[in-house]
Amino acid sequence: MTAAVVNRPRIGRMASSPSLRLIGKRLLMAVPILLGVSVLTFWVLNLIPGSAAQQLLGAEATPEQIRALEQQLGLDQPAAVRYLHWLGAAVTGDLGTSLVSGQPVTGLLGGHLAVSGELLFLAFLFSLGAAIPVALLAAFRPHGWFDRLSMLVSITGLSVANYVLALLLVLVFAVNMTAFPAIGFVPFSEGVGGNLHSLVLPALGLGIPLFCMYTRFLRGDLVDQLRGEDYITTARAKGIGPWRVLVLHAFRNSAFGLITVVSLNLGTLIGATVIIEQIFALPGLGQLLLQAINTRDYVVVQACVVLFAVVTVAANLMADLLYAVLDPRIRYGSR
Repeated sequence: MTAAVVNRPRIGRMASSPSLRLIGKRLLMAVPILLGVSVLTFWVLNLIPGSAAQQLLGAEATPEQIRALEQQLGLDQPAAVRYLHWLGAAVTGDLGTSLVSGQPVTGLLGGHLAVSGELLFLAFLFSLGAAIPVALLAAFRPHGWFDRLSMLVSITGLSVANYVLALLLVLVFAVNMTAFPAIGFVPFSEGVGGNLHSLVLPALGLGIPLFCMYTRFLRGDLVDQLRGEDYITTARAKGIGPWRVLVLHAFRNSAFGLITVVSLNLGTLIGATVIIEQIFALPGLGQLLLQAINTRDYVVVQACVVLFAVVTVAANLMADLLYAVLDPRIRYGSR
């Protein structure tokens, strides 16, 4: 009894936590979002011409063979019934079985997700790790030579498509200099060095446009902060050095906008990942998705799209939590 009484205040404090309320609200909002994505994806897949059974059996298959395979795979049932069966299994963590390979979809996603996740992590690590110091140096002396050079590089990088940049990287660093492999992937289990060596060019193909975008955005926001905000004037009046004003004051406020751009950019970045993985022959989710589309493996396509939606929702939730970490004055859901 005493322990229960003692634990009640703790449970009450946890329930009243703004961060926990935020997580709860975002998770509740994610339910209709993911449901809508799954319904829309299933509907679009059913509009695609062609039959998965026909694709599996080949062009020489007879109508009787196609109908038999459709009955075996459950494709002869109405679309609404098939979706409800998929949804009921997905709630329990079962995303179905691949129509082509017969393997559980969750197992297929696991290995490919590790490759795509590492590629995205390296791309973000490079882009943010390079963009933040470059933007700080450019904003320290606006319209100086370094600022002009960074803006030129940023505009040039944003003007080049991802696939064009990837092909240029292959031409320069793989064909001419032979410093990195053009295609292929070395798993992490076979060696850290070989793994990172095989992902350098794909990560740069994704990360360079991100670096250009983040540099241009952060530099512009920092310059605006330094020129027009009262707290910057107050900090300078107190005798704080220019670098401390830039890093400790202006950058801290500009980080909010950068976090928003990064979280919103993740959805479009997934599309670029599909192209990059094809160019460098990486066994990631992008390659799995394209193979599933070509073979009419609707179960795998559905799972990939829903997984992309989950990652995007999670990224936006993480951005909201980082706002509260950077500025404790932010309170979500306060009355």
